[in-house]
Amino acid sequence: METETLYERIGGDSAVRKLTDRFYDLVFEHELIARLFKTDKETIREKQRLFLTQFLGGPQLYSEIHGHPMMRARHMPHPITEDDAVAWLQCMAQAVGSLDLDPELKDELFNRFPRTAFFMVNCETDV
Repeated sequence: METETLYERIGGDSAVRKLTDRFYDLVFEHELIARLFKTDKETIREKQRLFLTQFLGGPQLYSEIHGHPMMRARHMPHPITEDDAVAWLQCMAQAVGSLDLDPELKDELFNRFPRTAFFMVNCETDV
């Protein structure tokens, strides 16, 4: 018996697009972490959509286009503090909360992010 991936259970591509768009609407305006996202905003959204698709068990789109995610290495040029990780998670919590999903599924989805967010921390003090 095949089990559905989290990607499939939340609604696939349409849900990931909604999540990504809502998340970056919040991030790009966030006073603490907006500084981390200075390149082309549409490129940032698209890379995140591809990554989340893969991260949640969908097609390996990010790897097909950009190679192995190597997320920590890709984030090393940007100083990221624990406060940044918390702010990022707050934005993600709001974005997940905006989806039309069962609360338990929202919790399962959100719980995929804290470990990764804190793994990106690479400096102790604010910049």
